[in-house]
Amino acid sequence: MDISNFIKQYIKNPRTVGAVAPSSKKLAYKMVEDIDFFNASCIVEYGPGTGAFTEKILNKKRDNTIFIAIEYNAEFYKILKEKFKDKPNFILINDSAENLKQHLNNYKINKVDYIVSGLPFASLPDAMSRRILLVTKEILKGKGEFITFQYSLFKMKLFRTYFDKIIRKKVFLNLPPAYVLKCKN
Repeated sequence: MDISNFIKQYIKNPRTVGAVAPSSKKLAYKMVEDIDFFNASCIVEYGPGTGAFTEKILNKKRDNTIFIAIEYNAEFYKILKEKFKDKPNFILINDSAENLKQHLNNYKINKVDYIVSGLPFASLPDAMSRRILLVTKEILKGKGEFITFQYSLFKMKLFRTYFDKIIRKKVFLNLPPAYVLKCKN
């Protein structure tokens, strides 16, 4: 997808797309740099968009690691489906992250090691953000890690409601610059 199509999706869906450009390679690297790909049995991605983080995860994960990407935007879902159709143990779902538990049950997955998120929590409705974070905390069961990025620290209080330990790193080489948040209980 070229930048003009990405901008069109942002204009059509500003609350759920959240950016006017795809994430940079530097941001994608920072998002996945601390994932233990050797020991991870299941990784989930919320809001993969056009696949900047997805591609990094697919290139680093073991073949037997299950990777679930859940994308709400139908246009982005179509792009991802075509782009990554031949990848082993890659499950792409067109739905809201709020419904992840149902999908994990459908695939009989009871342990998730990492949830990587590209969701724009600053622009999502507050109730939706809270439902997603509650589901995330329940799924990780205090053992996994939630990795997200935000363009500002406006929602830190919200993240602290669900996670006790949050490490943040600033990525300047992204448009706009972003904060990577690594969250655990």
